[in-house]
Amino acid sequence: MAGFQYTARSKDGNLLEGSIEAPDRSAAIFQVEQEIGFPIKIVAKAESAVKRSVTATSFAAGANGKSLRLSHSHQFLFTEQLAHLLSAGMTLDEALAIMERRMQQPNLKSLASILHRSLVDGRSLSQSLTPFPRIFSPLYVNMVAAGEASGTLPEILRRLTVHLSDVKALRDRVQQALVYPAVLVVAGILLILVFMTVMVPQLTGFFGSTGQTLPLPTRILLGANDILMGYWWLGALLCFGAYSLFKVLTRSPEGRRTWDAFRLRIPGYGRLIRYRYYAQFARTLGTLIENGLTLLQALDLLEEISGNAHIRMQMSEVRNRVIDGVSLSSALQNRGIFPELFVDMLAVGEQTGRFGETMLMVADVYERELDKQVKIISALIPPVIMVAIAAIVGLVVFGILSAVFNLTAGLRSRVT
Repeated sequence: MAGFQYTARSKDGNLLEGSIEAPDRSAAIFQVEQEIGFPIKIVAKAESAVKRSVTATSFAAGANGKSLRLSHSHQFLFTEQLAHLLSAGMTLDEALAIMERRMQQPNLKSLASILHRSLVDGRSLSQSLTPFPRIFSPLYVNMVAAGEASGTLPEILRRLTVHLSDVKALRDRVQQALVYPAVLVVAGILLILVFMTVMVPQLTGFFGSTGQTLPLPTRILLGANDILMGYWWLGALLCFGAYSLFKVLTRSPEGRRTWDAFRLRIPGYGRLIRYRYYAQFARTLGTLIENGLTLLQALDLLEEISGNAHIRMQMSEVRNRVIDGVSLSSALQNRGIFPELFVDMLAVGEQTGRFGETMLMVADVYERELDKQVKIISALIPPVIMVAIAAIVGLVVFGILSAVFNLTAGLRSRVT
């Protein structure tokens, strides 16, 4: 039997240190998991004599760490790797030390180093994640805290990887569907600018030299060209002023809520926002409930995921009603946030006692609906844009051809 020094977090969240006797290190880890809680660090007694000076370095690392940024892909990679290492039987201390040594991406390496030193300094993983709100959301941190408290951190991290993957896939589907329409819009604007700033000015001099009265469509075209060439700065100034006014108005809480409520009513676009929120709300709520958080804790975290001030205000009122003892389905009834089908399915989950599982099923339903809406809108936008561009280009060509036909008719009359 060998002696081992351990640092572990008990199921009530307390940090405990002590020593145990076990045949080997694997047995020591298993014994700590069974008798004490989640193992953070386990070393042989001979190794525990090594001293570490971490106070100053932890402070410096934390200060430098505030500037760290991680992409969604790197956040997913960090979570996935940590889940794999913990599931393989390593302690949290070992897992972070390995990630610190082996991660190639500089920010990931720095993050693992900072978290490792913070852990050695006596903080829990959730406490160590808190100073990085730009990387780890309150939802992420609270799920980690729930995993530490219940002793199921590896399982929680695995579920977090699934959740992060689902959220990214949902966002990517919406963004990819809008790429082609955006390219068409830019191409159309460039084409119209080329017509108005290159071709039309070249024809203006030619038509003017003929001395003939130009037809109305051509005069309108030339007038539009004069305005575009002579007063483009005024248009740019008006656009800048409108944008500045919009930013000022939406900076106030009331202005932001009004604008966000209007966005939800925009045909097509508003439906995409709503369906995306339905799917994300249901999946996140189901994940939180399945991982042991209470409904009030979950609702507190869910207030921020919409990114919409109007929905956030409504959900705050819903949470207050749940605190007063009303069921979530009743609190959402007649609020206008969710459709009746969503509320009915949520009520079924409450009545059957399978609330988390039902919410995940609801998320699947609305993700399919979101995909359908994205496909419909992405199929409609390109032809609408192409028709609009063709109409504008057609008006320009009609204005030019009208002058050409008028000139040709004048020359024929002179010849005859």
